[in-house]
Amino acid sequence: MSFKQSLLTGGKRFSIHQVRGLDTMINDDVLAVEEPLELRLESGTEKERTEKSISITMRTPGHDVELAAGFFYTEGIIHGRSDIEDLAQVPGPGQRLELCNVVRLRLQPDVTFDPKLIERHFYTTSSCGVCGKASLEALRINRSTAIGFTTVSLAAKTLENIASELITSQKLFQLTGGLHAAGLFNPSGQLLCLHEDVGRHNAVDKVIGDRLIKGHLPLKDSVLMVSGRASFEIMQKALMARIPIVAAVSAPSSLAVELAKTFNMTLLGFVRGNKFNIYSGASRIKSGVTPS
Repeated sequence: MSFKQSLLTGGKRFSIHQVRGLDTMINDDVLAVEEPLELRLESGTEKERTEKSISITMRTPGHDVELAAGFFYTEGIIHGRSDIEDLAQVPGPGQRLELCNVVRLRLQPDVTFDPKLIERHFYTTSSCGVCGKASLEALRINRSTAIGFTTVSLAAKTLENIASELITSQKLFQLTGGLHAAGLFNPSGQLLCLHEDVGRHNAVDKVIGDRLIKGHLPLKDSVLMVSGRASFEIMQKALMARIPIVAAVSAPSSLAVELAKTFNMTLLGFVRGNKFNIYSGASRIKSGVTPS
């Protein structure tokens, strides 16, 4: 497969018919791999343990343990690395570890959680169903509070450098053209961690999970940059990790902006070169913009 085995199985080669005007040729193309990953949770006392399948997500293989750690953290099931007794891939009989599509998190015996947190539609309330108000209220219930006063700020020129670094560091995207990326930077623009995935939320989970496993949470002095749009789910994950500044290459959604304003986060969209929009938290950006 070459090119470092398509960057360790993140890409898969296919034979295609390539049409260029009136000419057709047979050529090879490398596509982003998309496979299911099952996330399992084991909990209970030392005497009585139960294991349950929590979620199946379509992801690009690689850094699956980090993805699982980030998922369980941003869903509020764990509060930190100390809640984890074990976190590992679980291969089937005779299966090679690199082909494994299951990750199991084993909670410490003294750690409990609210089972309702594992219901993917936990935003629903009896008063208004699934809506923006319910979604924001669910975050408050799920231990989320506003980002307090921080001294962190970001220069416009640094943001331009961050956007450029994100693009040049997307090795799998350069190979396949079909992946999202999430990069974590410090306010000086230094890249701390970057992951790619077919799912934009998976890429963010991999970044947050990486930091959790290495003991670097919370991320209160960092900037998250994502290659696509800024959705509510991405902002929710950033909030849980206490990331004060989120920047996106494309547009944010309306609910993402509402979340940013509600929880005092800085949200930037359409970050391209030296141009960008500030949707919330302008006081953290050094760009000559009058803070709102």
